[in-house]
Amino acid sequence: MTQNKLILTRIFSYFKTAITGKEQEFTSGSIRKAVFMLSVPMVLEMMMESVFFLVDAYYVSFLGANAIAAVGLTESVLTLVYAVAIGLSMGVTAIVARRVGEKDINGASQAAIQSIFLGIVIASVISVLGILFPKEILGLMGAESDLIADGYGYTQILLGGNVTIMLLFLINAVFRGAGDASVAMRVLIFSNILNIILDPVFIFGFGPVPAFGVQGAAIATTIGRGSAVLFQLLILFYGWSKIKVSLKDIVFRAGIMLNLIKVSLGGIGQFIIGTSSWVFLMRIMAEFGSEVLAGYTIAIRVLMFTLMPSWGMSNAAATLVGQNLGAARPERAEQSVWKTGKYNAVFMGIVSVFYLVFAEAILKIFSNETLIVEYGALSLRIIATGYIFYGYGMVVIQSFNGAGDTKTPTIINFFCFWVFQLPFAYFAALVMDWGAIGVFWAITFAEVLIAVIGIIWFKKGKWKEVKV
Repeated sequence: MTQNKLILTRIFSYFKTAITGKEQEFTSGSIRKAVFMLSVPMVLEMMMESVFFLVDAYYVSFLGANAIAAVGLTESVLTLVYAVAIGLSMGVTAIVARRVGEKDINGASQAAIQSIFLGIVIASVISVLGILFPKEILGLMGAESDLIADGYGYTQILLGGNVTIMLLFLINAVFRGAGDASVAMRVLIFSNILNIILDPVFIFGFGPVPAFGVQGAAIATTIGRGSAVLFQLLILFYGWSKIKVSLKDIVFRAGIMLNLIKVSLGGIGQFIIGTSSWVFLMRIMAEFGSEVLAGYTIAIRVLMFTLMPSWGMSNAAATLVGQNLGAARPERAEQSVWKTGKYNAVFMGIVSVFYLVFAEAILKIFSNETLIVEYGALSLRIIATGYIFYGYGMVVIQSFNGAGDTKTPTIINFFCFWVFQLPFAYFAALVMDWGAIGVFWAITFAEVLIAVIGIIWFKKGKWKEVKV
């Protein structure tokens, strides 16, 4: 009993240190402790990111199937924005982590500024398209006229304000690369609190604020994320993290920018491949009606709640790989990946059992409509069957990115998503007439394939030789 108490006391002490961000040396000492110190705040950070989806889904579900479907279609398009943001953030994390491992904090700060410049430029282009063509975008996704009429305002605001998404991801990537994962976590907690408060106010109306319906969810989320970005900038400029930016750093540096683009292109490519696959899957799902689409949309948002913590552990592995390669300790980098992969697989295995048992109960939190619950629960169960593979696969793929080898995951994603998943989903769902079930199995099989190929490729060890 005394031994167990000591273990619990030590875990609590580590947890407290991880949350406060006091532990920032990850290139020496216990690998298990380093994984824990980075994973805890990163897991909480990613959970906070997924809370955006769940809160919006919960309140919008009161507005009916069309509103939920509009959110789902918009989010599927928005995943292309996430693809660019996450792809860039991979490059940022890899470069910042490598500079920090080399003890070059000034170089890390300069990379941070160039990433912000690049994010603003890309987001501006997407904003113009989102503001001018929201109805056409929903139409391309297969939405019917009444759904477009109800939901285009949501699309317009979220795409128009996508700079908040872009910068939130990029600046948090700077913090993660520096090992300041707790800072990124606190930013998203702040943002989510705002979103939780503002969502019902703008959706249903309160006092002088009129009821905006589904459009209100986009307004609340954009305000929440925008406020978080301002918080991030304050942290950067006032030096409340390891990375401090001053006015003299706000200049264009072509060499750093080109290096950032070079490292990020693979990351952007791999996520555009993955997320465009999701867009096409959503387009196939639109063939089966608003109720089926709504059930799938809710299920994906619920799945994201547990995929995000898994993504957090994967980001921890990426940071450990980058910093340890920068410190010329490749074997320690590899050990970090295998340990994190094991922990992630165990976590995902536990979650998969939970979904298999409680799928219907989870869906009924969001809707009482029979078809929505039926298809949402079915997609939860089928996709969760591959969760253990997701756990290992995510860590391995992110480790390539942490090393700056963004090309390898791009090739893997291209083969598994475009060559395998999309043709299989189309053939199974529409040709073989399996319906939505064909799409669900396509998702699971593709993710299992990614994990298997990723592990085989990782063992070859060529990622250790990448320079950034």
